[in-house]
Amino acid sequence: MKTSIATVSISGDLREKLAAIAAAGFDGIEIFENDFLAFDGGPREVGRMVRDHGLEIVLFQPFRDFEGLPEPHRARAFERAERKFDVMEELGTDLVLVCSNVSPAALGGIDRAADDLRQLGERAARRNLRIGYEALAWGRHVWDHRDAWEIVRRADHSNVGLIVDSFHTFARKIDPQSIRSIPGDKIFFVQLADAPLIDMDLLYWSRHFRTMPGQGDLDVTAFSGAVAATGYAGPWSLEIFNDQFRGGSPGAIAADGHRSLVALMDAVRRSEPEIAVELAPMPAPITVQGVEFIEFAANETEAADLTKMLGSMGFGHAGRHIAKDVDLYSNGGVNIVVNTEREGFAHSAYRMHGTCVCDIGLRVEDATATVERARALGTEAFEQPVGPGELKIPAIRGVGGGLMHFTDDKSGLAKMWETDFIRRRETAPDMGITHIDHIGQTMNYEELLTWLLFYTTLFDVEKTPMLDVVDPAGLVRSQVIQNDQGTMRFTLNGADRRSTLAGHFISESFGSSVQHVAFASSDIFKTAAALARTGFERLTISANYFADIQARFGLDDAFTEALKSSNILYDRDGDGEYFQLYSTLYGDGFFFEIVQRRGGYNGYGAANAQFRTAAQKRALTTHAANQDDSRPRSTWSGRQATTSGAR
Repeated sequence: MKTSIATVSISGDLREKLAAIAAAGFDGIEIFENDFLAFDGGPREVGRMVRDHGLEIVLFQPFRDFEGLPEPHRARAFERAERKFDVMEELGTDLVLVCSNVSPAALGGIDRAADDLRQLGERAARRNLRIGYEALAWGRHVWDHRDAWEIVRRADHSNVGLIVDSFHTFARKIDPQSIRSIPGDKIFFVQLADAPLIDMDLLYWSRHFRTMPGQGDLDVTAFSGAVAATGYAGPWSLEIFNDQFRGGSPGAIAADGHRSLVALMDAVRRSEPEIAVELAPMPAPITVQGVEFIEFAANETEAADLTKMLGSMGFGHAGRHIAKDVDLYSNGGVNIVVNTEREGFAHSAYRMHGTCVCDIGLRVEDATATVERARALGTEAFEQPVGPGELKIPAIRGVGGGLMHFTDDKSGLAKMWETDFIRRRETAPDMGITHIDHIGQTMNYEELLTWLLFYTTLFDVEKTPMLDVVDPAGLVRSQVIQNDQGTMRFTLNGADRRSTLAGHFISESFGSSVQHVAFASSDIFKTAAALARTGFERLTISANYFADIQARFGLDDAFTEALKSSNILYDRDGDGEYFQLYSTLYGDGFFFEIVQRRGGYNGYGAANAQFRTAAQKRALTTHAANQDDSRPRSTWSGRQATTSGAR
């Protein structure tokens, strides 16, 4: 499989784009004309630069407003084409994209368009060049790939073929299965893009909101399967117009693009196994059976504060690592690891972020296969030395700089707690806590699509529609990644303003990280009663909130009072109910949550988020006002922690 990406898809000047595209592992590029025109060197120099990066120019684009013009516009269009051919020859590419005419001067008629393309094909053939014709979704007369194919068919020239683009097909709500009837050798090129489903002007939608396959709502897998079924053997290329990408990191966006193409073609191969796809085999998307552990990096002082908070939630000291300054705290089916080592990855994470979640352990069916799939998708495997008697647990570097370790039952990795830890017989109180319900990760908004792609390509999960979560200081974009079994749930929260709670957390912890961990309770009122006996400090919710939900849901007085007295938030969806109880903030924005789901509720209490956030910001403001500046502060802020003597 030959992979390609249009230079317009990523930020930077042409030199930066080429370096990023090559580093990401692409085979070729589409030269977008504006990138070439803005470059301060000639076409021969550009061609040499591309080849020096080990890349190939697989397409030069676009050539606009060509077919169906009256004279003298028609003659001028052919003159323009000859100048494009001159540039192509010097660049060292043989294929140009001719997009359907949008000019008001354009005349309709399939035969007229076919005759123009035939004559253009004759001119191209004399130079050993090829013409690819594409239907723009906003074309004046041609906006359907079926009409474009009919024009190419009638042109009947070996140097004239079709270019199909997933965005243009879906923008016009055209069934991609219609592509299957087109001969594969007449499809000269394939461009791929996803997008969120938004009802807006097609041109504006296309120019600003395209995404990598898998990041939007279009069925790009079905489109690609239809193309592959024709026997198409050319490049699979990304053409992404996106304001966020044009302002982002060239390397990160290019890496996302390559990952998306590899994952897309793997999905095509699995959905239609009879179709030959030139792609190295990789394990299927990974099913997560549960969260094995959450690991915090801390120093000794801050670890004491953290373990005190865990103790107030009933977590007992369950073990000490056989050789490291690492402790295990457990309750129900939840394992929390606190790492105060002075070397290794956790220590590096602590020096960068302060106390933070540095590692997430997931239970999977096959840990080795999980790492194999991750590596095939471009993710770096992680290893660090292990001591005598310790298990070597497969791991990868996740997004945001953290780690993910994987355990399974088939290889003995599930025995890590007995093998790597000296267990304690301390009995944890029954708090009603059963497992980790979900993990909330917070990142800068421009990173959200990267995190989304990381999870959806590696694991067998689905994404929910994006939501705007209201914060008193602005909006936070939130999207959930979860599987059908409910054994993997991640809430991804993208913040673009420091004044929001999420933005404050990112700023103070120097980067994206886990901002909250939610424990599942079998009985939220039992848990609340137990927490009252252990000194747990819960978040105080406004009394106005409880009066509102009583009226909104028709709750009786006793039930409402039970919620209010324990500061439990409530939501309902059909027959399903959801209960949420929050800790106070720790440091600069981290918190724990305890939830209960009843009756098949599958959401996350989005309607409650603004009230929870308002309460947290009040608490944060009060904490800051009461802070004694003359005393060193125990904090999870990387900035404060860099002055700590414990480092």
